[in-house]
This record gives sequence, C-alpha cells and structure tokens, in this order.
Amino acid sequence: MLDTQVTKAPPSLLYMVKQVELVVRSHLDELVRPSGITALQYTALTVLERHDGLSAAQLARDSFVTAQSIADLVRSLETRGLVRRERNPRNRRELLILLTEEARALLDRHAGPVRELEERMVRDLTAHQTEQFRQALTRAWHALS
Repeated sequence: MLDTQVTKAPPSLLYMVKQVELVVRSHLDELVRPSGITALQYTALTVLERHDGLSAAQLARDSFVTAQSIADLVRSLETRGLVRRERNPRNRRELLILLTEEARALLDRHAGPVRELEERMVRDLTAHQTEQFRQALTRAWHALS
C-alpha cells in the first residue's frame, strides 16, 4: 500500500520574516496610536534618537522607506513639533532632521511598552537564543544590503 500522505514544505524564511514584521508593526501601531503617530513615524524617531541630525535620504534608508515617503513623514512630524530641520553647516544645501524635546519625551513614554513587546516576542527563547536570533537577523540584513 502506498503512503498517500504528502509532506508539506515549511513556509519560506522570507514569508516568516514578513509575518513577524507585520505582527510587530500591528502591535507597535497599537502602542503608539495614543500619541497620534504611526509605527513608521515611531521608527523614524528611534532612528533619529540613535543618530540625530540625519539628512532626509539617510533617514529614509535607515527607516526602510522611500524618499517620497520620508518627505511626507518628516513634514507630518515637523507639524506635530516632533522634529525640526536645520541647514547642514558643512553643506548649506542640505537640511538635517533633528529631534525636539517633545519627541524625546514621547520616546521615553513608549520605551517601556516597546521593550515589553520585544520581550514578549522572544519570551520563549533563552537569552543565548535571543542573542543568536539578533546575530542571525543582522547577518541576514548584511547579506542583502
């Protein structure tokens, strides 16, 4: 008698990464919505928190959005008083995007809940597995960059 059971291949890693991205973004949107911002705006603010004074092009690359999207995003954040633009003293044609104190306060308010979300994501992993996961994601990103 032939075995008629078909073994299905596991989902691709690309599919699984996208699933994680979408669920993280959904939870992040939920967390930051009370502050009147989106997950994408929050991401841009955290990028500026690590590297304040970026050009729009640099911010777009580091925030994983297009140049057009970053222009709209920065305009919205500027209207909300969360970023300001200043001329680059080394290149007067370039504008640098900087966080305001209001943005820093917003990031501080969300630091705990965002950290809890990340901890929830890896709660079934050991500390060693979490570090391996971080390293694997970093290597995967470098391989495609």
